Amino acid sequence: MIRKVLLGNEAIAWALLQEGATALSSYPGTPASEILEAVIKLKKELGLEIFAEWAVNEKVALEITLANSWFGGRSAAIMKQVGLNVALDALMSAAYTGVRGGFIVISADDPGPYSSQTEQDSRFLAMFAKIPVFDPSTPKEAMEMVKAAFELSERYSIPVMLRPVSWVCHARQGLELEEIRPRWRGLKFEKDTFRWVATPRRRFVLHKELNEKIRRIQKEDAYRIFGNPQAERAILASGFPFALLMDALKALGKEEEVCIIKVDRPYPMPASLQEEVRRFRKVLVLEETYPVMELQLPSREEVLGKADGTVPSEGELRPETILRALGRLLGEELTVEPSGLSEGEPPRLCPGCPHRAAFWALKEALPGGFYPSDIGCYTLGLNMGAVDAFLCMGAGVSLAEGFYLSMKRAGLPIPPIGATVGDSTFFHACIPALIDSVNKKAAFVLVILDNGITAMTGGQPTPACPSEGLKPVSLEEVVRGCGVEFIEVVDPYDLPQMVESIRKAHEFSRRKESPAVVISRRPCLLIARENRRKKAVLRKEDCIGCKLCLESECPAIREEGDYPFIDESLCNGCGLCVYICPQGALAVEEVG
Repeated sequence: MIRKVLLGNEAIAWALLQEGATALSSYPGTPASEILEAVIKLKKELGLEIFAEWAVNEKVALEITLANSWFGGRSAAIMKQVGLNVALDALMSAAYTGVRGGFIVISADDPGPYSSQTEQDSRFLAMFAKIPVFDPSTPKEAMEMVKAAFELSERYSIPVMLRPVSWVCHARQGLELEEIRPRWRGLKFEKDTFRWVATPRRRFVLHKELNEKIRRIQKEDAYRIFGNPQAERAILASGFPFALLMDALKALGKEEEVCIIKVDRPYPMPASLQEEVRRFRKVLVLEETYPVMELQLPSREEVLGKADGTVPSEGELRPETILRALGRLLGEELTVEPSGLSEGEPPRLCPGCPHRAAFWALKEALPGGFYPSDIGCYTLGLNMGAVDAFLCMGAGVSLAEGFYLSMKRAGLPIPPIGATVGDSTFFHACIPALIDSVNKKAAFVLVILDNGITAMTGGQPTPACPSEGLKPVSLEEVVRGCGVEFIEVVDPYDLPQMVESIRKAHEFSRRKESPAVVISRRPCLLIARENRRKKAVLRKEDCIGCKLCLESECPAIREEGDYPFIDESLCNGCGLCVYICPQGALAVEEVG
């Protein structure tokens, strides 16, 4: 046995390899990103002959790993909750076809939300797809559930979901670990056209088989009882809320006043549990964020949860929320102290981020424009007034197309349209939208912010800058292949050229009725780890205190009395403030 303190995501990665997974794929997204990162690290350290690579998006990740399962190998597709939306088409069909080797879909949820555009509950999509889902409350439990999920998957030839939330993914726990040993089985694809090439009417039969699998799984118990089994009141808890509940009951000294039922597999809920709850006078259901368990319980007035407002239907369950619900269950007034958590300052682009210069150039080149954007670091262009709308990955291009076509058909004057998207997001979801924009003659400028990495989630590779040994895909060639005629590549630190390129792109797009693309290319400073060779300096004798440089939103510049102050420990010498200053009071100098 090995003893280590691991991040929840690292524990999940260890468990996947410990249980013999041979194909693992993911698209990076917080809170799931560290799982495949840890797998890749262990693969190198231990010399494992397995497939572990980042995919261009979640649908591709699921399909690659599903193929390995059909060959008989244990597999895992890893993503965050909104990534599951991208993979849902494949997952729905995979539930019908079934699997051979154990197949786990890990969907990490973000109640809150802290780093997502929704706080949707992946357990609901598991129920929609009719696949079992495990809901861990700690990193240790997540490891145990990986083992249980592989075994359940192989027992019923069905995909199984593991659904950790942010606080499980990013918690740390001391764990007893088994050594990771390769567990290659003899892989063989067994042709079965009824299952693998199922036509619509055959899918009807497979759907009946799926329903029967769920009925059989329902007969297996997957819950544990704590507290007082003879109590009149019970609490059903799943996932991280169970951990908070146990802390609250211990602090109050009320563990023996209620029966606590820890539900490991919230869907399908064990049939025996559905009957078990009938004997209690009152039942409180604690779960994040949708009423997955509550909807599977017999309809009773005595059930307290989301339906009657005892538990909020949005947001994570914080200790004070659980205490209020407990008070209602017990008929007591419990002292509830607010957590004291504050929102803090909004996030900003890093000092010297090339995206900041690109956003400034976009506003200068297309004043009064409409600026749709996308999901990633560049969403922070909102602080600079350079992002007017974003929806989901890939939508920045579609919104630009839709806005142009709507205004045109209405006969209204069309302002300049400048969409922004990152390089990784472009490969993930923008290619179909760009093709459609060319086809529909939508005139707008698309600025692809190419920093050579998937930056916001920790620096994962992109198809253009892949892992060692993989073939790079040219961003320019892909854009050209979509039918785009105007393509210019610019270093955003060259602000005059950046402004000029965006203006030329706008003129071309309106003249030709076609999207035009400017690629803003400079590596992310955090990932490239460039040596800081330059810094900005202020000549106070020339400064008039207009403070226009503060509009750059750069963390290295702040207001200090009558003048701006440049923090040399943060400044990376990008030169944007120098470009902005109307008095020439700022300059870039060599460091040292």
